[in-house]
Amino acid sequence: MIPAGIVLCLIASIWAIAASDLGASLVGYFNAADPGYVSDAVLGGLVACSFLVAVGLWVVSTLRRFKRSQLRKNAFVSSALNNLKQGVVITNPRQRIIFLNDRYLAIYGLSRSDISPDMTGRDLLELRRRRGVLDISVDEFYAQADQPEGLITELPGGKSVHVKYFPLPNGGAVATHEDCSEQRELSRQLASTKHFLESVLENVPVCVAAKSIEDGRYIFANRAFERFSRFSRDFIVGKRADEIFTPDTAASIEAADRAALNAPEGQFRNEFVIERGSKKRVLASSRVIARNGKNEPEFLIALFDDVTERQVLSHELENTKKFLALVVDNIPVSLTVENASDGRYLLANRSAETILNRRREEIAGLTASEIFNEREARLIAARDEAAIKKRRPLTEEHPISTKDGLRLFLTRRVTVLNEAGEPQYLIKTHEDVTDRRQTESRMAHMAYHDGLTDLPNRAAFLQALTQMIEACTEAEEEFAVLSIDLDGLTEVNDVFGHATGDKLLIEVAQRMQASARGGVVARLSGDEFGLIIDGKQPIAGMLLAEQLAEVMAKEIQIDGKSVHTGVTTGISIFPHNGTEAASLLANAGAALSRAKAKSRGTISIYEPEMDQQIRDRRVLHQDLSIAIKNEEISLYYQPQASSRHGTGSAEIIGFEALARWRHPVRGFVPPSDFIPLAEESGLIFEMGQWILREACREAASWPVPLQIAVNLSPAQFMHGDVVSLVHSILLETGLAPGRLELEITEGVLIEDFDRGLALLRRLKGLGVRISMDDFGSGYSSLSYLQAFPFDKIKIDRTFVMNLGRNPQSAAIVRAVIGLGHGLEMSIVAEGVETEEQLKFLAEEGCDAVQGYFIGKPLPVDQYDTLVGRVAADAAEPARKIG
Repeated sequence: MIPAGIVLCLIASIWAIAASDLGASLVGYFNAADPGYVSDAVLGGLVACSFLVAVGLWVVSTLRRFKRSQLRKNAFVSSALNNLKQGVVITNPRQRIIFLNDRYLAIYGLSRSDISPDMTGRDLLELRRRRGVLDISVDEFYAQADQPEGLITELPGGKSVHVKYFPLPNGGAVATHEDCSEQRELSRQLASTKHFLESVLENVPVCVAAKSIEDGRYIFANRAFERFSRFSRDFIVGKRADEIFTPDTAASIEAADRAALNAPEGQFRNEFVIERGSKKRVLASSRVIARNGKNEPEFLIALFDDVTERQVLSHELENTKKFLALVVDNIPVSLTVENASDGRYLLANRSAETILNRRREEIAGLTASEIFNEREARLIAARDEAAIKKRRPLTEEHPISTKDGLRLFLTRRVTVLNEAGEPQYLIKTHEDVTDRRQTESRMAHMAYHDGLTDLPNRAAFLQALTQMIEACTEAEEEFAVLSIDLDGLTEVNDVFGHATGDKLLIEVAQRMQASARGGVVARLSGDEFGLIIDGKQPIAGMLLAEQLAEVMAKEIQIDGKSVHTGVTTGISIFPHNGTEAASLLANAGAALSRAKAKSRGTISIYEPEMDQQIRDRRVLHQDLSIAIKNEEISLYYQPQASSRHGTGSAEIIGFEALARWRHPVRGFVPPSDFIPLAEESGLIFEMGQWILREACREAASWPVPLQIAVNLSPAQFMHGDVVSLVHSILLETGLAPGRLELEITEGVLIEDFDRGLALLRRLKGLGVRISMDDFGSGYSSLSYLQAFPFDKIKIDRTFVMNLGRNPQSAAIVRAVIGLGHGLEMSIVAEGVETEEQLKFLAEEGCDAVQGYFIGKPLPVDQYDTLVGRVAADAAEPARKIG
């Protein structure tokens, strides 16, 4: 049905055309027609015109309503498109842009003013290229955007846009632009995560496998599973356990799978044994059931690890823990562990029961206040708190009451921090040092007192002397220092033995203390004593010296033996003879030397001219130092002969190398003068090294392989690497070790017995021979013979010299020879100067002799015949007996 409005429009149109064509005819007609008829016609025309106007108004109103409806529709569509997350561009068949939403402008940083009314799609793309938001050409854009997957363009700042291009049937097109930056980042993260997880599964050291619930076949196995099973992944995937493993192993795997399926939570952990080759391995397994969206079991994921070694280590760890617990429980030091926060004891070992006064099992959870008395608990708690605050080891000594009484403990506290760096535990060790401190106190006393007489020793005497100097300097008073030498001690030792000599020293010390009237009395050396006496000087010093001489002259009874002795005294006066402890003692010693030079038993007061002796000694020291550097020291050689063949002949078996010094002014300086000086000053090391090297070098050149004996002083022996020195010299000179004989005295072992003994054993290990020199002149020779197998014993010349005059000397020599032979040691007698002495020694079985009767110490060229270097004009200086 045609709408009425349209019909009216058609009628009006037709009427208007007709009216325009017939206008001229109507005017003519009206001029000729009847006036009444004309009026009717005019009225009819007016009516018709009104109708036409009404129709026109209706049409206009209808058009306006239609336009408003269209505008509303367009606003709705535009609003919908502008609120899309994607940018939208629509073009008409002529490629002109007919729509572009706000999201497009936002994505590319454009504004509405940038878009012209007649802009085409290509114009828009060129605009983006100029703005730097299009990274390809326009043609490339259209070519790639037209693909089904679209185009992804990269914008500055890392933004990515996914473009899709859709042609329209009418020839236009629609393009969507979606910001996919976040989606691409998520995709990259997903890919990275997937790769990471795959890498983890591949490289995790735990075996991972997955199998289908439906048929039990493996669908995944990682690299660790391959290594463990020793099958490739291609072989494993698609097979069941019974197709891969032995029946027993497959049964264990299937049982674990069933247990995981039946577990309410879908997880199951266990350990089981499998067979791999000829060995059995223990696996720790964890199984998880993976379910689908319908909560139905779909996959079983198995993780397992070979814990065979771990179990072994676990057992070892457990055994180690038990061992450590056993050690901690039995260490001889008390050990406790406390909680740092509240001070409660957590652990105590067996030794701690002594200080805790209860069994260690009972202390857990107790504090110090619940264990110790109030005073001790406060002290312990305060020290514990201090150690925790300082966070470093704290060591102290303090008394603790025990069941054995009050004991002194050395307590060490160590704070253990947790991972946050806060105190967690306080470890304490308590060591009972009561006995040690008492021993140290005794040792400190021994360090400053003579072990035999309990008198102060030289160090203590010098301290007392220094204190006396300070006191008398302020008070401007005098005092005397007495240096006293005990006469006859050596004879007592020789005749009655050292035990009697020791008792004599004790009695002398007691008599000196009784006579000193409160003065300081000290034993400075073997037979030298020192005294400090105040009062008017030198009168007080002389009176005390005379009184001591009188007291010591009285007979002393020791073990029923009557012993006589005496004293020789040197005196120095403060401040006249010195203002320092060392100078006062040295001057008293100089006075003593003067007194001994005069006569035994005399008293001498220091006089300034005695300094000349000290100056002479210093000059001698300087000259000796120069002589050593300039190699002015020479070696003389004294022969040693065998006495086994009696007095009819003497077979030379070796030589002893003896140092000699010819001073350019003084002439020959006695060894008794420069050897002690070298030992005191330290020159003995350089000199002794030269003597040993020169003697070995000389002996190595002899055609006849005789023995060569070299003395080692205690200073040289104990304070240098003598073993390395001897070894290097033997290698350097080429001397056979068995030809070298090192002579030592008891002083080597007296200073440090253990170290000296160790050095002797090392020297013996080089192959050299060791002999005990001056046997019988010391204190403990027998104990040394028992401790070390000497190759040879040399009887001191003092006993040999008295043969034929002193029965005791003969008895001692006879005893030493018997003792040495009983210990399988050779015996050499020194100081043989007469035929009678040689005859006695030969008859008693002495192995070898040395002395002027055999040959004097001479330069080696005087003995060329004996060493095998025959000289044409050389005379034989060695004595040919018979």
